[in-house]
Amino acid sequence: MYRRASIRAILGLLLAVVLTTGTAFAQDEAPESIKIGYAISKSGPFVGGASVTTLPNYQLWVHDVNERGGILLSEYGVRVPIEVIEYDDRSSSEEAIQAVQRLINQDEVDFILPPWGTGMNLAVAPLLNRAGYPHLAVTSVTDRAPELAQRWNNAFFFLGTSTQGSEALVDMLSAMRERGEVGSKVAMVAASDEFGIELSNAARDSFGAADFELVYDRSYPGGTQDFQSIVGEVARLEPDIFVAFSYPPETLAITDAAMVLDFNPTVYYTAVGTAFPLFVNRFGDAAEGVMGIGGWDANSPLIQEYRDHHIDVIGAAPDRWASPNTYASLQVLEQAIERVGRIDRAAVIEEIATGTFDTVLGEVTLQDGLLTKLWWVGQWQGGEFVALAPIEREGIGEAIVPKPEWPEAE
Repeated sequence: MYRRASIRAILGLLLAVVLTTGTAFAQDEAPESIKIGYAISKSGPFVGGASVTTLPNYQLWVHDVNERGGILLSEYGVRVPIEVIEYDDRSSSEEAIQAVQRLINQDEVDFILPPWGTGMNLAVAPLLNRAGYPHLAVTSVTDRAPELAQRWNNAFFFLGTSTQGSEALVDMLSAMRERGEVGSKVAMVAASDEFGIELSNAARDSFGAADFELVYDRSYPGGTQDFQSIVGEVARLEPDIFVAFSYPPETLAITDAAMVLDFNPTVYYTAVGTAFPLFVNRFGDAAEGVMGIGGWDANSPLIQEYRDHHIDVIGAAPDRWASPNTYASLQVLEQAIERVGRIDRAAVIEEIATGTFDTVLGEVTLQDGLLTKLWWVGQWQGGEFVALAPIEREGIGEAIVPKPEWPEAE
């Protein structure tokens, strides 16, 4: 009996040594870091959006992951920190393409995060697909999203389609009109780039189908800063609703012109940048009642925790539209890598496509490559950008209509 016990003890010791040695060997084979690369607009006209929505959330996520010791690669039994390789795409699709090529061919990064903006994402999408990298196209709003997600299994869209956005806006306006809160005359302007063209085309169809009268419909070149002539033309038509599918610099400039000319329609809506803290910081009380693309449920504990954490780490508040979606997309990526347990991009792509993830937006499951539960219209109310549409979603606020008068200039 003693001899058998001794043999069992020796065998157990040998097994423990083997397991320990195997784990040590596995840990020795683990990568020193997970290389994450991206090209982002740190200069040029897109810097406003990229520096508020995208880059801070990349920095926040990397901070959070590395604070935890890295991403857990179960194949090696260790957490591996993130190493960042960053390029400035200078708000140029050509620069973005070249930077992504460098990340793939020279830097040989493990994963690539997307640039900011619809056009920039569409520009780099073919490269990421050919190289087999997951493409988290967070700041891309396009009606091509369902087709592209079907064609490219690596592409995932977190901001929906232009038609979804226009239909949510027009459904909300139709409900207001039925209640007698607003008339049918609409003036619309749009940036003459991929984002503005797609959204204005979709809105044109939605307004027409809902029997709104489009009394003004004009595009403007990207980078336009003087909008007094355009806003003056619009004001003379006395529309009930003004809609601008604008990027951040134009969003601010259009609002400046509206205030100077005292153009104050019942509904005043501008697009990207309206949900930024910069907007309410710049316009103060004048932001009250301004509508724009995006919004969030400020009563959500997950959103409150995310907002406070963003402020603590970054030193500034996030925007109330694509910022939480951006951070959520990174949580999806992290959880997918950990479930796969190794650097295997094809397996990670499959996990993102089929998995369910816990994020700052709540539980996220992509449907055919698209996030479908989205806020499309928000309004500044008492210093918060309150979600108003889609009107069928729980958690929406009650719109302030008509928009308050612009405050008197001091």
